[in-house]
Amino acid sequence: MSARLKLLRCGPLTTIQDAGRYNGLRHGVSASGPMDAGAFARAGILAGTSGTTGIEFTTGGIALKSVEGTVRIGWSGGDFRAAVDGVAVPWSSGADLQPGSVLEIAAGAWGNFGYLRFSGEIDVPALMGSRATSMRARIGGLDGRALRQEDELTIVGAGLERQTVDAVDQDLSPVRFIWGIHAEQFTKDVRQRFVNSSFFVTAAMDRMGFRLKDAGNVFEGKSSLSLVSEPVLPGDVQILGDGTPIVLMRDHQPTGGYPRIATVIRADLDRLAQMRPGTELAFTSVTVEHAQALWRSRQK
Repeated sequence: MSARLKLLRCGPLTTIQDAGRYNGLRHGVSASGPMDAGAFARAGILAGTSGTTGIEFTTGGIALKSVEGTVRIGWSGGDFRAAVDGVAVPWSSGADLQPGSVLEIAAGAWGNFGYLRFSGEIDVPALMGSRATSMRARIGGLDGRALRQEDELTIVGAGLERQTVDAVDQDLSPVRFIWGIHAEQFTKDVRQRFVNSSFFVTAAMDRMGFRLKDAGNVFEGKSSLSLVSEPVLPGDVQILGDGTPIVLMRDHQPTGGYPRIATVIRADLDRLAQMRPGTELAFTSVTVEHAQALWRSRQK
């Protein structure tokens, strides 16, 4: 079973993703993978997918047409509006896209990323164990680049039984973190202000990192530390030399030489990824054990 899809419209940073490649950091290649892994999984359940891949799109939205074959599609993510052949359909949900039918998706009230999953696999080659697009390394996905209008994708393989999932609302509660490897290099006063102050997501955000506005000047003149570059992780909150906090995301660089005061826990990184520029956020600390328990509960 196969189907051929043509992209009629897509915004910037529209890419093919899967769970990511986790054997490439030693070669300087980040893991990539969906910015909101939970939404990526929900879209797969709604599609009844038997594949590993999907399309990640941004607030620019996306429109595609089935030019050959019928394909089952599931969609989820932040808040978006979806329509099949001009008729509005629920978000998050799924449908069978018949030959000639058009799926259109536009941004809604919140969120940065949405996902399309298919009954089968997007027919692109796996590189280093993954089909995820790494635009920095120019590998994976479709020629290692963002998708463009007029691109065509082939979906291969039969799907599984579709299931329903609960919708997820926006959650703006404090973002939970564990103290970072360099936390002790910041004074007790700075650490306390870090958890008592508000920060704002800025427009300087992409798959590599989210730059935050330090409204309370928590790190002003306090971060000019000189460190040897060492491996970094998604969720690390590193403080640049001018005091700007940056949260590293899925396409982060493999190493970094800036001090890291905290690491956003895995269970909260998805909802941070969905915070639009201008969103106010606060941080709250948890223990490693609590972070692990939260992640395990999410897997059930």
